Amino acid sequence: MNTNTLDKMRRLKFYGMFHAFKSSIETGQTTEYTADELLAHLIEAEWDDRQNRKIERQILYARFRYKASIEDLHYHVERSIDRNQIMRLADCTFIDRFENLLITGSTGIGKSYLASAIGYQACMLGYRVLYGSTPKLFAKLKMAKADGSYIKEVSRIEKQQLLILDDFGIQPFDSQSRAALMEIIEDRHGKTSLIITSQLPVSKWHEVIGEKTIADAILDRIVHDAHRIELKGESMRKKRSVAPENTYL
Repeated sequence: MNTNTLDKMRRLKFYGMFHAFKSSIETGQTTEYTADELLAHLIEAEWDDRQNRKIERQILYARFRYKASIEDLHYHVERSIDRNQIMRLADCTFIDRFENLLITGSTGIGKSYLASAIGYQACMLGYRVLYGSTPKLFAKLKMAKADGSYIKEVSRIEKQQLLILDDFGIQPFDSQSRAALMEIIEDRHGKTSLIITSQLPVSKWHEVIGEKTIADAILDRIVHDAHRIELKGESMRKKRSVAPENTYL
């Protein structure tokens, strides 16, 4: 009977329930439960399994640059990181409030890792997240314009509750990329959140975007009331040869 039940659980894709029931049979724990307790145990196992698989799918879909976590951050004084600020951001309520986060600092200092860590945390809490290198993302959108898939790509971006634009401002925006950026920002403004990392201070973003009127409109929507983190100090890439593997910040 148990074999038949296990087989049906597997066919129905009740994988959490399947493994929990199989383990209970093998350890002889089924006799220790009342019928209500066993049912609650199996349902809880199925719930946890589905939640974990959902989180795994969200992380895979986000395509983070780093496998990062808030727990692995190191709060060196010279980095100018406020632990309390990071903890407040890690609860991801800024996403519920449709607020943005701007992370700036020199190359190799850990901006991408920090953005990825917060993005991972958002996935763990059930938010839809998409990470993208800014140059690569807008190159992809140009190709989408050419092959007719642009609307689909922009719609995919719009559906994400948190969009991470990494390496913003590495190269100036041309007219096509600038128009796409304006469209994305306009569609998301007041509805979703952004994390932007950049080697350039925010004061330099205007000239990178170009076209004064459009730049003003974009920055007004991005920067207003945004949380800001300005990382300081020496590039962490130079220190990794003498520091633990996960010492990014």
